[in-house]
Amino acid sequence: MRRALFALLLMPGLAAAVTVQDWPLPAPPGSAQPNLAQAPNGDLLLSWIERKGEGHRLVFASYPARNPTWSPPQLIAQGKDWFVNWADFPALQALPDGSLWAHTLVSNGDAPYAYDVQLQASRDGGRNWRAVDPVHTDGTPTEHGFASLWPQSSGELGIVWLDGRNAGGGHDHGSHGGGGMSLRAAVFGANGSKQAEHELDSLTCDCCQTDAAVGARGVLVAYRDRDANEVRDIKLTRFDGKSWTAPAIVHADGWVMPACPVNGPAIAARGDQAWVAWYTEAGGAPSLRLARSADAGAHFSPPLTLASGVAQLGRVALAADAAGVWVSWLQETQGQQSLWLAKLSPDLGREVFRVQVAELEGRGRATGFPRLQVRDGKAWLAWTEVRDGQPRLRGARVLP
Repeated sequence: MRRALFALLLMPGLAAAVTVQDWPLPAPPGSAQPNLAQAPNGDLLLSWIERKGEGHRLVFASYPARNPTWSPPQLIAQGKDWFVNWADFPALQALPDGSLWAHTLVSNGDAPYAYDVQLQASRDGGRNWRAVDPVHTDGTPTEHGFASLWPQSSGELGIVWLDGRNAGGGHDHGSHGGGGMSLRAAVFGANGSKQAEHELDSLTCDCCQTDAAVGARGVLVAYRDRDANEVRDIKLTRFDGKSWTAPAIVHADGWVMPACPVNGPAIAARGDQAWVAWYTEAGGAPSLRLARSADAGAHFSPPLTLASGVAQLGRVALAADAAGVWVSWLQETQGQQSLWLAKLSPDLGREVFRVQVAELEGRGRATGFPRLQVRDGKAWLAWTEVRDGQPRLRGARVLP
């Protein structure tokens, strides 16, 4: 991807210019499934999966706020029995007490989608890691994944995941046989012990990503719901440290879908404001929607349609800072995928800019889910590309 300057017309007589720059990443060729987090001190944390012999390894590196040079990559975990997937991938979280937490997905049976969520923690900057208490103890050879992590307190970690213990051993996205996929959450103490676990929703979409953001009134979790009529709209629940609110629909799209679209929502929060972005095909056309809440997720305004039409792939990511809300997503036109980024004012009343960040090498699912963070008024993105059948990671930073 070449460095480029884009002048974008927002309305007659008004233009905004943004610069898209390469952001070289430290992952070697063959790496995939990136995730991008931000530590409390502003450091960017990039994690990814590498192949290692007959197995895989999860590796991370940091890009400090004060000295913007990548640290040497450090190993988090490795194994020969991992579940590695384009849509369900590990996360990395830094807590205010300096600890680092990450999760991997480990196969737990012979079925293709039988796997567990395994947490690891480090208290020395990522040099050494140890497995902590099991995330779930149901012992069923079913799917457990699509996890999101958040700082529950200075030293406590929160985690939410999709849990297949009631769904049976299969992965039939449209069948209710034996039950359904559920949404569960837990809190882990600084010593790695699980302190609490809750079932948040007994029937959800099977394989759409969850997302979490911490606001003024607690953590907000967004996910794709599923009801008995196969409506697959986005719901949200909030945890104040003691109890979870009843899940509520962000917007009643009414998208009836007999199978999982593998296209989860993204959420960001600042104080009492929260924003949720998501993909839907309600009304018959693929579209990307964005809604805002001014009361910590209790109510949302009618959504703004950011983009629509057959070119939209979704796979959204979302971030917010004091100046605005940043949304990234994928499109595909005539077999060519592209990564887009838009910035809007916090009230969503004005689009500041919209820019094509990159044309992606690779097609279909292989390009995965691009990741997004905002720091110092700039957007930082990481994604997977595929050249000659081999994945690699690419990065960009966008400067308004």
